[in-house]
Amino acid sequence: MSDDELVIVSIEDHIAIITLNRPEARNAINGDVAQAMESAMDKIEEDDSIWVTVLTGNGPVFCAGADLKAISSGQVASITTPKGGFAGFVKRERSKPVIAAVDGPALAGGCEIVLACDLVVASSAARFGIPEVKRALVAAAGGLFRLPQSLPKNIAMEMALTGEPISADRAYLFGLVNKIADEGQALEMAKELAQSICVNAPLAVRESRKIVLETFSANSEELWKLSGLGMAKMVSTQDFMEGPLAFIEKRAPVWKGK
Repeated sequence: MSDDELVIVSIEDHIAIITLNRPEARNAINGDVAQAMESAMDKIEEDDSIWVTVLTGNGPVFCAGADLKAISSGQVASITTPKGGFAGFVKRERSKPVIAAVDGPALAGGCEIVLACDLVVASSAARFGIPEVKRALVAAAGGLFRLPQSLPKNIAMEMALTGEPISADRAYLFGLVNKIADEGQALEMAKELAQSICVNAPLAVRESRKIVLETFSANSEELWKLSGLGMAKMVSTQDFMEGPLAFIEKRAPVWKGK
């Protein structure tokens, strides 16, 4: 991939690495980035050999959010896509887990991109915030309802009303961040986390992710039903036979994703 691309995608084994690549603009999202992100996610969802995605940013800032130049010139609609919403990502329906590797500030829409991911690895240089109120804006890309799903209500409310960011350590303390890395090492640690997911059956991972996400909207009866359906789907897969067989034969399983 060329370094002048706004979104760079590379593949390592079963892991896709998406890199936001506008370091001179603090990886701010404009229309071209949003379209490139949606295209990248399309390809990842369609490729059965990709099981986990890591999303990161090039440079000292993960993502500063929307490109204010695009907004001030009336191009608000361009930074969203029909399928993915803001950045071509935050509303995206997908089946595979995404890990955010945050090595620097993730602010405004950048924070909302992180919140749309499934897991978060942050370096000590990371900060998370939705400062939209400081500019007479509203964090409309999911931040105002996803923050309270990831943080205690009063902490989320503090961030929404003051616009002030929190540190990586504080985000880790409250459960927004899964792992803390040294500065410059978030991507490597995120890859390690991705690898620990890839040792598991990919279809079972996707079903498990789906059911966990449903806990925010479904009732107990619906969740029991979804769990049963998820298990039923696994029984009909090739990998369902491979798991117990590998255990009996005392070897690592060889997953087909089928």
